[in-house]
Amino acid sequence: MQRNNPTPVSHKKQKAASSAAVHIILIVGAIAFLFPLVWMLSTALKPLPETTRIPPTLIPSKFMWSNYKEATTAIPFWQYAKNTLIVCSLSVLGTLISSTLVAYGFARIQWKGRDAVFYLVLATMMIPFPVIMAPLFVVFGKLGWIGTLKPLWVPSFAAAAFNIFLMRQFFRTIPAELTEAAKIDGCSELGILVRVVLPLSKPVLLVVALFQFIASWNDFLGPLVYLTRQETYTLALGLQFFQSQHGGTYWNYLMAASSLIVLPIIIIYFFAQKAFIEGISLTGLKG
Repeated sequence: MQRNNPTPVSHKKQKAASSAAVHIILIVGAIAFLFPLVWMLSTALKPLPETTRIPPTLIPSKFMWSNYKEATTAIPFWQYAKNTLIVCSLSVLGTLISSTLVAYGFARIQWKGRDAVFYLVLATMMIPFPVIMAPLFVVFGKLGWIGTLKPLWVPSFAAAAFNIFLMRQFFRTIPAELTEAAKIDGCSELGILVRVVLPLSKPVLLVVALFQFIASWNDFLGPLVYLTRQETYTLALGLQFFQSQHGGTYWNYLMAASSLIVLPIIIIYFFAQKAFIEGISLTGLKG
């Protein structure tokens, strides 16, 4: 009895139809995710009366580029940006230093109870920030740091569990022969880390740096709890202050300032996306 196998032509048609369906779904999803960003940019360029018009309009009747200037002068925007950059830069530096050292200890150095301690570190990821917020506030208060930027970046020098996990997974993918050869040449553990491991770990370092930068850039709860003076506000807290200091919300100015805040993250991801995707894809190859 002869079997009815699909012809190559029908197989190609099915494959093309399946590919087209996937592309349509992806395009629709991309449009859905991009629409809030497009609406924010549209609102940023509208005159104030158009921001609350019913029915709403996507394209402004008049493009008000001056909204960006007004948004940055209505509040000390650039002072907030400076504070945010200071916090983000120091947080990234602290995260890379502390997480690298701890992750290397878990990935490459053999010591008793290593795996048990690693699982204990991972368990700390289940503790939400509000649980430790009050004790931290008391500690920082006794140190005299409340009202300064220190509570926002100093804790990054104590490695976070998620970053340790990412780096540990990546370090374990590096061939052990390389580190053994370095030990034979008389290299110390710190020398192996600096000369062998880190040059091969640029993708995961970039991923951790990007995650920490975005987290610090978007952080609102931390500045809200620890900052008491307007001159130390970050951008996230400054936007909330701008919205609350007026009787009503100037949506065009608010969206203009928001678009300026989002812009650096988009630019960073655009230039770092290749290494970002590579780092994410390699961190889970070896358990």
